[in-house]
Amino acid sequence: MKRNVLVYGGIGGLITAVWTFIALLVLPPNCGSTLGMVLGYTSMFIANIFLIIGVKNYRDKYSGGIITFGKALKVGLLITLFASTIYVVNWLIYDYATGSKFIEVYTESMHDQLVESGASPAVVAKQDAEMQDFIVMYRNPLFKAAMTYMEILPMGILFALITAIVMRRKVPKTT
Repeated sequence: MKRNVLVYGGIGGLITAVWTFIALLVLPPNCGSTLGMVLGYTSMFIANIFLIIGVKNYRDKYSGGIITFGKALKVGLLITLFASTIYVVNWLIYDYATGSKFIEVYTESMHDQLVESGASPAVVAKQDAEMQDFIVMYRNPLFKAAMTYMEILPMGILFALITAIVMRRKVPKTT
């Protein structure tokens, strides 16, 4: 199981890391958070396809075509945890190595979206204050890592659950 988790989790993690790196090189810093989020979640979706492939590979090659829901869930969760860790480490390295102003740009974008929506000055001021508190928390590396895990891990957990339901098999498939 370890080899399977490392291979398929590694492929998934590398997909998100490479995709992020390319997006950071190609996209202008002020392209808007919506496009960045769409591209980021697309890479996570593609990476999670390797979770499915990894569970299927484990079932077919290492488990004799039989896998319980629990075992499939375990394999899927381990794959997504490994891929997510690669994603998080990649983001932390990028963020600290480049002196990224991601959170400041994100905060400004949130402010601009709220103003453009016609929100009252009181609502804008309240959100601005909350975002300033968030910036302070985001400077803590553990908080930053936890927030980055929250970008990718929920989708991976969902993929692992669905994959475990679909892939479970009590008897080997006959050909």
